Amino acid sequence: MFIHLGQDTVVPTSEVIGIFDLESTTVSKKTRKFLEISEKKGEVINVSYELPKSFILCCDKNKKRKLYISQLSSATLKKRSEIY
Repeated sequence: MFIHLGQDTVVPTSEVIGIFDLESTTVSKKTRKFLEISEKKGEVINVSYELPKSFILCCDKNKKRKLYISQLSSATLKKRSEIY
């Protein structure tokens, strides 16, 4: 199955490692450092130009990591993943 992350971006649920709320997780220095390193490696994909509310960590079949920034809340994305 797939999860619609916003705009025209859809990812397979099998690739999703976690869905995280940006506001509550970026309190931690380790999370901020992880996001910074991912940005430098070119792994971050911004799904929307609106105010970001969540990030979705994915890993494809080739073990390549992708981190999607979405304007949708983590609760909305969780519900979308549970529909199927």
